[in-house]
Amino acid sequence: MKSPLIACALLAIATGASAAPPVDLAKFPDTAASDPKANALMVGTPPPPDKLVRWADGSHFRFPNTRWSFSHMREVMPTADVWRGSGKPSHFARAEQKLDTVAYTDMDGIARTWGEALAKTWTDGVVVVHRGRIVYEKYFGALEPHFPHIAMSVTKSFVGLLATMLEHEGKLDPSAPVTRYVPELAATAYGDATVRQVMDMTTGVQYSENYADPKAEIFGYMTAGAFLPAPPGAELPGSFFDFLKTLKKEGEHDQAFAYKTVNTEVLSWIVQRVSGQALPQLLAQRLWQKLGAEEDAYLLVDRTGTASGGGGLNATLRDMARVGEMMRLKGRFNGQQIVPAAVVADIAAGADQAKFAKAGYTTLPNWTYHNQWWISDQGYYMARGIYGQAIYVDPKSELVIARFGSHPIAANSVQDPIILPAYRAIAKHLNRGR
Repeated sequence: MKSPLIACALLAIATGASAAPPVDLAKFPDTAASDPKANALMVGTPPPPDKLVRWADGSHFRFPNTRWSFSHMREVMPTADVWRGSGKPSHFARAEQKLDTVAYTDMDGIARTWGEALAKTWTDGVVVVHRGRIVYEKYFGALEPHFPHIAMSVTKSFVGLLATMLEHEGKLDPSAPVTRYVPELAATAYGDATVRQVMDMTTGVQYSENYADPKAEIFGYMTAGAFLPAPPGAELPGSFFDFLKTLKKEGEHDQAFAYKTVNTEVLSWIVQRVSGQALPQLLAQRLWQKLGAEEDAYLLVDRTGTASGGGGLNATLRDMARVGEMMRLKGRFNGQQIVPAAVVADIAAGADQAKFAKAGYTTLPNWTYHNQWWISDQGYYMARGIYGQAIYVDPKSELVIARFGSHPIAANSVQDPIILPAYRAIAKHLNRGR
């Protein structure tokens, strides 16, 4: 039976619903009323009981506590470090602009401004980089420039990037069966799936992220990954790897896009098996140290120390912006070619629109999903995570936006109508006169 603490916390990893149910956002405290500093969350030695945010009772994933915990995950959960190395941070030039009054119309026909959009989507922080220079940077709530914030499913795009790099190096064959690399999955839904189907999330696997269903597989995933404690007396898999070995097939592979976090965990297993390195070390050596990151990142880990590839990355906003700027520059950043240009081109090319359309993402018309990235037909693409995490890359507009949030509702479809047109408005504003 579903435990109350799982019910309250589950949405932190569940994601990607194509259409969120109607919800009255007015019932939630707004950004000012939910501000963790104003509410003195986790303040005191020790904090008063009603101001504590903890893993044991699931309060770390309960709004408005998330406005504190999303910037402090390593204080409540086990983690593994992604070392930035001993080199100097790369430098972002600055050319600050006042963007708060940039006006636009959202998907529902409502007139808004950029500043209003940030408040209405419970933004924790945002960095806007135009032509390589930071033109706007703001932090709200508990987030500060040097604090890593949980990136949720933006993590998936990092795993997809690593997989695509290994593909282009000839070390990983997307057309190969999953079992070539992970034979332990032979008796599961992935026994007859290809790596490509995993990378583009077109597998037929029985896995639900519907938190309202007490039988949903997400419960096993969350407890196996130590995101939440297991209900008393429950006998559940003790690690991500153990959980993946329980998954059964549902339907046929390669018929439609279906966003399921377990696909990324399988891909993460493959990437680590092929490279011979754990995910934190891969990210450190292939990205963080070469980018000249300002701060270490870290990954949430399960009880065996295995990192979550589906949603466990925590990093600072400016380091997220470095990744986005590297992608915009076709893999080149900090004076070196970090990712081959062909890898970036592969990702940006997208995939089959017809397969994506079957998922019914009403806020993402004509988009696709490829190598764990979200690709628009308008020339820009994104890494996306629930509650408002994003890296927005727009090569045509020479624009990168990195954003963290702690929206009270997980599904991005709730805030897409406000925030996606806001990104486009910023692009238009910064490129006016061109």
